[in-house]
Amino acid sequence: MIDYYMNVNTPLPLLFQVIYLLVCIKIDGFVPSIRIDFDNILFVLNNKMESLMLREAYSKIIRASDDVSRHFARIQYLEQRCFLRGVL
Repeated sequence: MIDYYMNVNTPLPLLFQVIYLLVCIKIDGFVPSIRIDFDNILFVLNNKMESLMLREAYSKIIRASDDVSRHFARIQYLEQRCFLRGVL
């Protein structure tokens, strides 16, 4: 059986290029099944990018050298998390 949830290491610049390319492609004339697949792929890639951005913001909290920078990093992380979840 094939594991469809394998982890694949992709360089971040490549991930950003793929997302940008997909956003620029106009698929209005394609059959609905292709548009659904396209939208699903773009959705998953965007979610992955957001997860990576949140992970990086969280790692800044862990790597902070003092309490002030840790507090500032935590505030930035929480703001970013709220923004990505659509709370702000």
